[in-house]
Amino acid sequence: MPASATAADQATGTGTAADETPGTAATAAPHLPDDLLLRFHREMLLVRRFEERAARAYTEAKIGGYCHLNLGEEATVTGLVSALEPSDYLFTNYREHGYALARGIAPGRIMAELYGRTDGVSRGWGGSMHLFDAETRLLGGYGIVGGQLPLATGAALAVDYRGGSEAVLCVLGDGTTNIGAFHESLNLAALWRLPIVYAVVNNGLGMGTTTAMASAEPDLYKRAAAYRMPSARVDGNDPAAVYEATRAALAAARDGRPFLLEAVSGRLKGHSVVDPAKYRSRDEAEALRDADPLVSYTARLRLLGLLDDGAVEAAEADARAAVADAAAFAEASPHPDVATLFDYTYATPVPNDTRRLPGQPLFPAAELPVTATPGGSPA
Repeated sequence: MPASATAADQATGTGTAADETPGTAATAAPHLPDDLLLRFHREMLLVRRFEERAARAYTEAKIGGYCHLNLGEEATVTGLVSALEPSDYLFTNYREHGYALARGIAPGRIMAELYGRTDGVSRGWGGSMHLFDAETRLLGGYGIVGGQLPLATGAALAVDYRGGSEAVLCVLGDGTTNIGAFHESLNLAALWRLPIVYAVVNNGLGMGTTTAMASAEPDLYKRAAAYRMPSARVDGNDPAAVYEATRAALAAARDGRPFLLEAVSGRLKGHSVVDPAKYRSRDEAEALRDADPLVSYTARLRLLGLLDDGAVEAAEADARAAVADAAAFAEASPHPDVATLFDYTYATPVPNDTRRLPGQPLFPAAELPVTATPGGSPA
């Protein structure tokens, strides 16, 4: 297929994709409404400032556990989620703060969850890696690598079984393409023609290992060919291109042709907040900063005449205010009561469900026999 093929063209293929060079497929997005282009900018800016505040809160010990940020992936996040219909389902991995924001969840509820507070989307018991909101159909946040793939595939099966018009978007990292659940899920989705799009966010690193060193086929979109599944690669630094590619992929999925979409997008920081990313050279780090999608997209909108200094300053002020309000909301939210620890373990009662707290014995302590002392009285 020629490199100029669009995502819509590729959506009709069978396991085909465009040129091997990142960003050559699906980048020639047709003109989009100005208000949509500006919305992309606002959402990217909100994700950037939210993640910066989350990193700061982590260093202040206000956020515990692991914390993985979308810094540098804002264009991919915005483009993917903006393409969804309100009734569609979204599954992600543990790097999901930006996806929750783009799905329309209030920043305060997300930050409160990061803080482990009761006003969080998971009542404070999920934390950074386990955001969940049934109302917006964000069904996780999963801490286990690839844990979301079988569940997302099952959701697509449920949609198909019920005859619904919804689609499922399952977001995963490049490292996830090497686990068994990836192949099992794509195989079943292709066999059963399920309405699902698997979106690989390829930042070139599975934690600290490069994609080329971990994957025998480093052009990840090509893996769809093994399942006769249409696929495409898109420039993940261009939100408009990601949006158009995702719309085309979702249209194919709704028509019974599951889709593998690869978005090539850099990661500005390490794998997690505490990762210094020493596996990157200075030149690599500088190249990532030079390719900052927020900076380049802002410049693009300036050239189009959609942004000027005043508009940029206003958007910046709005994003910072929203994040400050979210942090204040999280601070004011109470910690969950330990008595609610097991309240959300199962949706319905389960036989033999244990309610032990950590450190409590599995069985009641046996009564010790009463013995007599030399003086004749019980011990």
